[in-house]
Amino acid sequence: MTDVEFRSDVTVELVRAAAQDADVLFAARVSTKGESSLDDVDADAQRSQGLINYLMRDRHGSPFEHNSMTFFVSAPIFVFREFMRHRIASYNEESGRYRELRPVFYVPGPERKLVQEGKPGAYEFVDGTPEQHQITVEQTKAACESAYAAYQAMLDAGVAREVARTVLPVGTYSSMYVTMNARSLMNFLSLRTKRPDAAFPSFPQREIEMVAEAMEDYWAELMPLTHEAFERNGRVAP
Repeated sequence: MTDVEFRSDVTVELVRAAAQDADVLFAARVSTKGESSLDDVDADAQRSQGLINYLMRDRHGSPFEHNSMTFFVSAPIFVFREFMRHRIASYNEESGRYRELRPVFYVPGPERKLVQEGKPGAYEFVDGTPEQHQITVEQTKAACESAYAAYQAMLDAGVAREVARTVLPVGTYSSMYVTMNARSLMNFLSLRTKRPDAAFPSFPQREIEMVAEAMEDYWAELMPLTHEAFERNGRVAP
């Protein structure tokens, strides 16, 4: 059988971007300056930061939509299913109907908190015991190896890929391109990152938070004034 690979990380790469703070500025200023708004995109940093902060604070959101970022993401399928609940982006994912899926599966790393305490809406995750981590790793690996062996057996028997894939777990790694603008990304980050300084609490699953954190790092480099205003105003999407 093909060697099975186990990972506990995710991959996020920025593959294309047309996104800068100036995109917010000209879009906002058209409301008062019309076609001459483009003349002000190189305004001094203090004026620019003030306008962006005002737009963020008072939730004038549309100026933050005139930009685009495309990310390549490799992560377990269960991350993508959570991601695609955010109907604010364009997605194209690797297809198990048209290609044979690779034997790469997610297994929690030693730093992954394993035990949920409390009830929905008022819970937290805490570290598990060494025994809990051991059984999690052992059972995850055994289940994935068995599932992939069944998948290969069906393919070898001539069963269509779209049927054979049904035995694979949601911990199977997939890949996708996702394209969104800064306003959509802020909405995603507000829900999929947990920060003590956020205006509204969020309780993301750690694996999708790992994706969100990597995307935020790229965005902060592209649009530092917008990112700073997002942080300053409680990480609330405008």
